[in-house]
Amino acid sequence: MNANPSLKGSVSEEEWQARVDLAATYRLVAMHGWDDMVFTHISARVPGPEHHFLINPYGLLFDEITASLLVKIDMDGNKVQDSPYPVNPAGFVIHSALHMNRPDIGCVIHLHTTDGVAVSAQADGLLPLNQHAMMLIGDLAYHDYEGLALEIDERDRLVADLGAKNFMLLRNHGTLAAGNNCADAFLRIYYLERACAMQTRALAGGMKLNLPNQGVPEKTAMQGAFGFNGYMGALAWPALLRKVERMDPSYRL
Repeated sequence: MNANPSLKGSVSEEEWQARVDLAATYRLVAMHGWDDMVFTHISARVPGPEHHFLINPYGLLFDEITASLLVKIDMDGNKVQDSPYPVNPAGFVIHSALHMNRPDIGCVIHLHTTDGVAVSAQADGLLPLNQHAMMLIGDLAYHDYEGLALEIDERDRLVADLGAKNFMLLRNHGTLAAGNNCADAFLRIYYLERACAMQTRALAGGMKLNLPNQGVPEKTAMQGAFGFNGYMGALAWPALLRKVERMDPSYRL
């Protein structure tokens, strides 16, 4: 791994904070076992009018990523700051699409977990089988698989399918969550991944499933919308950062 010098002090305070939070998000995803070697991606918008965003240096494991190693690119995929690392082309297509068209999105997390991909491949998608699923299912979108996300014109379809929602199952591919910041995006992907894991276990049990009473999923979705809109992220994020700090404080470098 290339030991880049720290960028702290050479970028704005706002950009540095975005870098630290995004690096922490990569470490949290690795801690939960949700990484797919080097092949998924998380991005964060750089505060300011330039429409730049940060993404992982392609080729590094998520537990190697630090604030200074993150690559800053523009909406055309050009690096706007020197980096020895390339950017995952599929990562650019998916993340640039959402950052370009949803100014409310500050962070996007896309994963290829076993349970997330399994549910994305099920015809009925995510079912209201548990509280986690019911909290988010009203804010969940779907996008059909088109092959590796390497074609620029797929961006239009991704944006159209997501609409104003913040969760997505990419059919036969994986999960995605977006938020105003890293805290909100991480809480969303945590709940989506947990809901998918619970569903695969419930279906694997082979027993008759208990579905909630009519109206309960809708009620729970309204409750979840409040929680995901900043409340739960703000509550949990400091604790999550303490956990990352205990495990390995190098993410802040």
